[in-house]
Amino acid sequence: MERMSVKLFKDQYAWIRMTRENTFRCCELVQDEEYRQELNGFGWASIRDLHVHVAECYQNWLAVFGLKEAMTIVTPEDVENVNDMRRVFSTIDSLVARFLEEFDGQNETHICGKVPWQKEEESLSVLWLYTHTTTHEFHHKGQIVSMIRQLGYTPIDTDLLIPDDVETYFSKK
Repeated sequence: MERMSVKLFKDQYAWIRMTRENTFRCCELVQDEEYRQELNGFGWASIRDLHVHVAECYQNWLAVFGLKEAMTIVTPEDVENVNDMRRVFSTIDSLVARFLEEFDGQNETHICGKVPWQKEEESLSVLWLYTHTTTHEFHHKGQIVSMIRQLGYTPIDTDLLIPDDVETYFSKK
């Protein structure tokens, strides 16, 4: 497979961050108590808990497994509301930047390490680690939107923005 540069991944991650901001804005429709409220039918209990799960996935796979960094992993108790979650994800953004810089052009490089739920070590490529964490976030974003609907709200569109919408949409902040 052809090596891809860190610029391509950084550009892609910028789009992921814009989509995440849409998800945060969607979460702001609900009250803080509802953000933390357990809902039936979802394995991660509350919107907040699901958001925390997404963040800890980045922390575990990119920092602990990929970069071999010791890290305090975020827990639901660390987050009371959407603004707290935004702060957590600002640290995730820095983590992703470090990961991409460290492995610039090394997408097929394999990293070996222990995975807590396995006996044997795992060997995973840099591209797999990045792809898994970002697609994992999008998977759970869909669940978060469903949870917001279950609470009786009409969520805003959280799909990936088209380029023409970016400047207009984010200049309204």
